[in-house]
Amino acid sequence: MTDAHAIAGVPMRWVGPLRISGNVANTETHIPLATYESPLWPSVGRGAKVSMLAERGIVATLVDERMTRSVLVEATDAQTAHTAARSIEARIDELREVVRGCSRFAELIGIRHEITANLLFIRFEFSTGDASGHNMATLASDALLKRVLETVPGISYGSISGNYCSDKKATAINGILGRGKNVVTELLVPRDVVSGVLHTSAAKIVELNIRKNLLGTLLAGGIRSANAHYANMLLGFYLATGQDAANIVEGSQGVTMAEDRDGDLYFSCTLPNLIVGTVGNGKGLGFVETNLTRLGCRADRAPGENARRLAVIAAATVLCGELSLLAAQTNPGELMRAHVQLERDNKTAKVGV
Repeated sequence: MTDAHAIAGVPMRWVGPLRISGNVANTETHIPLATYESPLWPSVGRGAKVSMLAERGIVATLVDERMTRSVLVEATDAQTAHTAARSIEARIDELREVVRGCSRFAELIGIRHEITANLLFIRFEFSTGDASGHNMATLASDALLKRVLETVPGISYGSISGNYCSDKKATAINGILGRGKNVVTELLVPRDVVSGVLHTSAAKIVELNIRKNLLGTLLAGGIRSANAHYANMLLGFYLATGQDAANIVEGSQGVTMAEDRDGDLYFSCTLPNLIVGTVGNGKGLGFVETNLTRLGCRADRAPGENARRLAVIAAATVLCGELSLLAAQTNPGELMRAHVQLERDNKTAKVGV
């Protein structure tokens, strides 16, 4: 007999603190990670320690935000599709009013299109306040599609979603145009911290990043991505803060950069597809409310500001884990020794041996 209200428990710990500065938040905070991969906690914790030893901590710059939904319409031919696309884009002010009638927080900020044969894919882009915005964007797109079909000649319904969004898929368009919050994180690590805490050198991390993240991913055919394991940190953070975990598919797209600056290490992670929110589905659970409050993402702020804060904390968390892993992988055997030791200790603690 199944319990429709059962909750799957995933081990969660708070790690840190980490230090963040930038155009959204200037703060020091611990971070929650829910994961079965227990070595992730001390690994991210080491990166967080490094951030506390850097003068500005992790500088997180939010450069863009938008939620998208693409609709599909069928035209009589390609020329009609092209004429329809131009008409739709020219009427953006009218369509913005349609969206305002659907939600207090959704705002139509852009329209893009793609034509293949007689098919017209229309990608609507929205700001969505503190919500991640999936449902808000779909509701608005449904109303927009209805208006377009009523007023633009030569087209008919194809689908409310044409996969040109692209939702929960790793695609080039999301990496290029962004979907969710686009955040760039940067950290300048003094050489003594690189050697004393990370047990490596800036030169070794730079070389590994080029060979592993850039060349290795290129040879593997990665899509707009060059990183070691963004998905690990994102999944742990998403589960702990009530996000739709499937969004790590596009969320884990991103690029890691490293430079040796006379022995100091410049380290950066760019994440163009962070889909997070502080309101909406998943946020009503008690532990989620507690975690969001502790992160400072339940404060009385203007719409959208709490979600932006959550996004830069998520991005900083990713940098902490990425830096720690790459540092470990510059030393033969360190990664496996850590996994074996930490996982053995975790099992021992559970059985009380």
